[in-house]
Amino acid sequence: MARAAGARGRARRGRCGRCGQGALLACAAWTAGWVLAGALLLRAHPGVLSERCTDEKSRRILAALCQDYRGGVLTGDLCEDLCVAGKLLYQRCLYYERGKKVLQADWRGRPVVLKSKREAFSGFQPLGLLEEEAEEGGQDIPEAELLLMVAGQVKNALGLELSNSSLGPLWPGRRGPRWQGQLASMWALLQQEEYVYFSLLQDLSRHVLPVLGSCGHFYAVEYLAAGSPHHRALFPLDEATGAPRGGQGQAKAVSDIALSFLDMVNHFHSDFSHRLHLCDIKPENFAIRSDLTVVAIDVDMAFFEPKMREILEQNCTGDEDCSFFDCFSKCDLRVNKCGAQRLNSNLQVICDKIFRRWFSYPLKSPAISFQLQLQLWEAVQECADSPRAAPSVFWKLRRLLQATQRELQGAEK
Repeated sequence: MARAAGARGRARRGRCGRCGQGALLACAAWTAGWVLAGALLLRAHPGVLSERCTDEKSRRILAALCQDYRGGVLTGDLCEDLCVAGKLLYQRCLYYERGKKVLQADWRGRPVVLKSKREAFSGFQPLGLLEEEAEEGGQDIPEAELLLMVAGQVKNALGLELSNSSLGPLWPGRRGPRWQGQLASMWALLQQEEYVYFSLLQDLSRHVLPVLGSCGHFYAVEYLAAGSPHHRALFPLDEATGAPRGGQGQAKAVSDIALSFLDMVNHFHSDFSHRLHLCDIKPENFAIRSDLTVVAIDVDMAFFEPKMREILEQNCTGDEDCSFFDCFSKCDLRVNKCGAQRLNSNLQVICDKIFRRWFSYPLKSPAISFQLQLQLWEAVQECADSPRAAPSVFWKLRRLLQATQRELQGAEK
């Protein structure tokens, strides 16, 4: 009897054990599914974890910045105007995203954008060299050692090895009574990849924003109205150029902007020592000037070739593991490693995400011949559907857009 009861108990435990294992596996699969879904959601919509953008908090952030300035912790060529003279005035909060703070301000009658990767100055890694030299006010740090540290930070951020002569835009300026604050501010700015890009490229490219100045960890750039999928033409043409909505004026503006996008693609591909890859291409990350030049206003996901290779070359079990936003490579299953070479291009993604919206079917503009519109639509489809868009596609698009401009100019006469 006891043996029978023991056997039944073992059987129940065996069944319970099997049930427990099954439940555990089901729970693990359910959890993994939700983790994957959450990761995909965050990738597609990073703003879901963004803080609420408020004027009250933005003013508090700038007040703390000015308090640190008055305490000698930080400095910058815009601090006096922001914190003392009242010539740099906060206007509104544009957005907070994953810690990044982006605010609009008026600087001596000029609209500007204040940006920082983090809210507080204390949120950045301090310069260890300053802590070692604190008793001496940082005055005795050799310039060669500082240049070495700046170059190392640029290599870490961008993957580029630059000569000392190329680091001028990042140098903190002449030594003065606030030298320690200058160095601390420089180090906080160097930890922001976008600031480094804008600073180094501002004299080399008309397709990036110039840095107008800084105060501590915040830097100022030109304010331009960003694109948006909610705009009929993706960009606020009436605000930027005065072009009326719809009709011939809008068609001409769109063809001019498309040509500027092509100019930017060619420029980023050919005019630097390494190709510059844009891995987050969407209207919101670009703006247009009044002359219809396209400007990259958010380059947090831009990478020169060495850094791009480093990012892509990861372990993988399939091609889906080799995709980094708009940049992807292929998984080599023999070694379970992603290829370091990006397979698609800036041109292909721009064709897919921007040009498709403009040059869609059915064709729209009565001022452009049906044959030309059809050829342009076909060229955009070819470009968008070919990850390795050939140079011939680039030149075909350029030729067709120039022909579009000529037809529109002829219709005006």
